[in-house]
Amino acid sequence: MRKAIEIVKAHYDANDRHDIDGMLADIAPDCRWTEMDGFPCAGTYVGPQEVFKNVFQALGKAFDGYTFKLERLLDAGDEIVAVGDYSGTHRETGKTFNARVVHVWSVAGGKIRRFEQFTDTLRVAESMR
Repeated sequence: MRKAIEIVKAHYDANDRHDIDGMLADIAPDCRWTEMDGFPCAGTYVGPQEVFKNVFQALGKAFDGYTFKLERLLDAGDEIVAVGDYSGTHRETGKTFNARVVHVWSVAGGKIRRFEQFTDTLRVAESMR
């Protein structure tokens, strides 16, 4: 069975390839995916289809060139911490943003069971007004 860090890295590798199926492949049906309060798609979503619709698809509709650039992964066994940067251009305002971000992942049984995002929501909100 793959290690938690390999599963999370595979998610980010798929993100870099713009491979949505690859990004969703290891998300468990009962995964609780939480986007930070104040973020455009804030909330907790359960399972890969809710994550796709309420996070990936929503951000793609709101922003041009929305990206996450991974800086480093910290391995804590079944818990993985990712540090990086978000950037993009809001479609309606044409304003760009850059924001630091931390993702905390929990993996069990070869699947992503929990994801939580921590980011500078002000930077994103400023691009939207």
